[in-house]
Amino acid sequence: MVKFTASVVQAAAVGNDTEATLAKAEYLIAACGQQGAELALFPEAFLGGYPKGANFEVCVGRRTLKGRDEYAAYWAGAIVVPGPETARLGQAARDAKLFLTMGVIEREGGTLYCTVLFFGPDGALLGKHRKTMPTAAERLCWGFGDGSTLTTVETPWGKLGAVICWENYMPLLRMTMYGKGIAIYCAPTADDRDSWTASMRHIAMEGRCFVLSACQYLTRQDFPSGMVNTITDRSDEILMRGGSLIVDPFGEVLAGPTFDCETILTAQLETADITRGKFDLDVAGHYARPDIFSLMVDERPMQPVNRVK
Repeated sequence: MVKFTASVVQAAAVGNDTEATLAKAEYLIAACGQQGAELALFPEAFLGGYPKGANFEVCVGRRTLKGRDEYAAYWAGAIVVPGPETARLGQAARDAKLFLTMGVIEREGGTLYCTVLFFGPDGALLGKHRKTMPTAAERLCWGFGDGSTLTTVETPWGKLGAVICWENYMPLLRMTMYGKGIAIYCAPTADDRDSWTASMRHIAMEGRCFVLSACQYLTRQDFPSGMVNTITDRSDEILMRGGSLIVDPFGEVLAGPTFDCETILTAQLETADITRGKFDLDVAGHYARPDIFSLMVDERPMQPVNRVK
């Protein structure tokens, strides 16, 4: 029986200010460490920002110069992986002596990706996952990840991985992660609806894993001032109300969901609960029927340009 402490951070990015958001992340990582956390999760797109309410002035068959300028500013706030920002995040994880899962907006060339980064307690960047399916209007500003970043990393308590926001509604992606033996299933999100809690509880029960979900608590004043917001212009209006939580492998909520404030949720998790749960349900083991159903996953990097010499 091994126990460990996990924290979920519910906080907002600083609108269009990567440096300020990075400093805030460093402070919050340290706070998690001070609370005894050995593992911490941050929300989707924390570093770089989730542009809730933006439309970049796009409609079918039309773009505008102002919308292109908004995208250029958003692009400039994204980070390169690896880069100086990832070095600082790694140092913060090392100082706090914890595994860190961080949502960022990653840029490569002219394309942005909604990405999750994994850091070890030694500060090493252990891997990343790029969101495979941006949802709805997210496709205006984010590219698609491929199977090469369906990543899990080793921890002393089992494999750690991340499935971002509505990727959690992709049954085959969930099954892929179960097949990898995921034990600590991170679900950074921008979904603050009441129904999200039910989804996280279902996934924890289905996968017999711990589920940690982090969402931002975001107000209009945290949103980039130079970007049009189609939801509201009132600075105190809530754009994203949180709803972060921690769930055990039997679907029991250990912390949260918390709404309407920034907070750090912390819970002690016991690895034996995973084994206890898989006694009667192991969807990638004895509860599977490979004679009837099978799943093929292509994890090759899909490059648009391949050079043969």
